[in-house]
Amino acid sequence: MEKIFVAACQGKPTPHTPIWLNRQAGRYMPEYHQVKGDMPSLDFFKNPEKAATATLDAQRILGVDAAIMFADLLPIMEPMGLQLDYVAGRGPVFANPVRSEKDVHGLVNAPAQEATPYIADTVKNILQELPPAIALIGFAGAPFTLASYAIEGQGSRNYVFVKQMMYNAPALWHNLMQKLVEQLASYLQLQISSGVDAVQLFDTWVGNLSVRDFRTYAKPYLQMLLQKLDAPVPVIYFGTGNSHLLPDVAELGFDVVAFDWRTPLAETWSKLGLPAVQGNLDPIVLCAQREAVAEQAGALLDSVAGRPGHIFNLGHGIIPETPVDNVKYLVELVQGYAAESAGAREGTTI
Repeated sequence: MEKIFVAACQGKPTPHTPIWLNRQAGRYMPEYHQVKGDMPSLDFFKNPEKAATATLDAQRILGVDAAIMFADLLPIMEPMGLQLDYVAGRGPVFANPVRSEKDVHGLVNAPAQEATPYIADTVKNILQELPPAIALIGFAGAPFTLASYAIEGQGSRNYVFVKQMMYNAPALWHNLMQKLVEQLASYLQLQISSGVDAVQLFDTWVGNLSVRDFRTYAKPYLQMLLQKLDAPVPVIYFGTGNSHLLPDVAELGFDVVAFDWRTPLAETWSKLGLPAVQGNLDPIVLCAQREAVAEQAGALLDSVAGRPGHIFNLGHGIIPETPVDNVKYLVELVQGYAAESAGAREGTTI
């Protein structure tokens, strides 16, 4: 049985528009808190049993067409030599940010099976219980976003330390990005060999670059990663605030490009000639009344008009305040909406 999520990634027609949601397993779900309990976040991400349970719970509760491996972007850098913690009120923090030549040279690359063995175990645990028709998505942070976290040491508004390294020490930036690409390729290959059906790269911070800087400091390393990965499964790229960068992203040859909510999906899809796209409902719509959810989701589906290769998702992640029932409603609406439209078209043809 072909999984409809995978078929959509390949631009093939599907019985309904497949849907999954960024952060579909998370703090908005009571079941998530039951699984996590008082366990520190880093331990939670690295626990194959609990991570699998969080993944499977979200898919089962929502009825989405794909599960995404429950993990986080940053633990991949802990075995490279960074001291990671998740601090209440601040989020992820590196105690020893990478800001000098010594810091970059001190980063260690190791095969992912040695550096992050729990990832393979998490995938194995998920696949033991995931329904055969449901796809499993693996993921990682894109090189620029991981480098930004490593250099800034935490979230940032202006990315001063990042851009100082880019502009003042381009050779050092190159060395850092090469190390990250090498580790990412091994990390994603481990997920693929363990059985995921697709992988997604999250480039959360890339929208802070100009087109010129993207071409100089980020794009070459995305290309390098794709070449090293040579993935036998679809690769999805998702950035935020990056509408101005999408023509360059389209040139890289990703199987699917995911849009944030600020990007007009159908118009941009046609303009760039992409094989498949993902997105892009504003996640805050899910905090409104159901009438608004139906109107906004329906408008998006109408704009696509059943074109093969569309995967419905949010233009960013579900926020903690989101009502679970609204998320369930969206999933049912999208799956039913596409099926009804397809049936209506078939009836018209006859």
